[in-house]
Amino acid sequence: MKNPNTKWIYLLILSIIWGSSFILIKKALLGLTAYQLGALRTIITGLILLSVGFYKLKEIPKDKWKWLLISGLLGSFIPAFFFAIAETEIDSAVTSILNSLVPLNTILLGFAVFKIASTKRQILGVIIGFIGTAILISKGAELNPNQNYLYAFFVIASTLMYAANTNIIKRYLQDVKPLAIAAGNYVFIIIPAFVILLFTDFFAEKTFNHPEFVPSLIYVTILSLFGTAIAKVVYNKLVQISTPVFASSVTYIMPIVALIWGILDGEAFSFIQGMAAILILVGVYLAHKRNKAKEKPK
Repeated sequence: MKNPNTKWIYLLILSIIWGSSFILIKKALLGLTAYQLGALRTIITGLILLSVGFYKLKEIPKDKWKWLLISGLLGSFIPAFFFAIAETEIDSAVTSILNSLVPLNTILLGFAVFKIASTKRQILGVIIGFIGTAILISKGAELNPNQNYLYAFFVIASTLMYAANTNIIKRYLQDVKPLAIAAGNYVFIIIPAFVILLFTDFFAEKTFNHPEFVPSLIYVTILSLFGTAIAKVVYNKLVQISTPVFASSVTYIMPIVALIWGILDGEAFSFIQGMAAILILVGVYLAHKRNKAKEKPK
């Protein structure tokens, strides 16, 4: 019989890893452009996952490959660039809180696309969560007038992609090993990442001479190893042993970790933004509550 506490252990590990990812992105951007960061993150992660998981690819059924392509694009490739672009304009702590929309979008997409029923409580949670998002963005723009909060929509778009990816893994890749899913994703996306990197002037002398180039490479390597490669395998496993909404509720703890890093790094964060963050998490809680009953052993 499976240990019911296992999913909570996975959830805690993911929260700490992903909660630290936002500050790593911020630091990596000191010496790299957003496109260089997104491409390098994808390439390094792909090399790591394919080196340890290449042997798993032969176990993947042919009819699953199309879903691995879609999963790779939505769950890894596009968000790697979108989060980097977003953090060129908005703080890492705010980015992490906006990322909390993943569970709400998981429910919305589950209802709209995957025909998964929603309750009134879940709908209320979604509404409260999006009210909190609107307040967070508007107050953030007031607090940081030098930042372009329209870039927040890159994060929101990424949360929609993550939500779709979560539902895809649960519905279509349930029987594929987590490492095989992660390695299979990067079979498709590592080459486009190389192509993008070639067009970013990464190999130009001015890039190598940037005083923050080496530290940025270290940050993106740590981000790729822990925040993407290891975390993807853990997340895929978590989705399979729990539910899509439980897995996406990793965002309960992530903002706390990211907020601590942001404050330590001197980011401004107002009381009203804190209240908006709580509204988002309340919305996530209400939307998630129904599913807890469903997770009890049958």
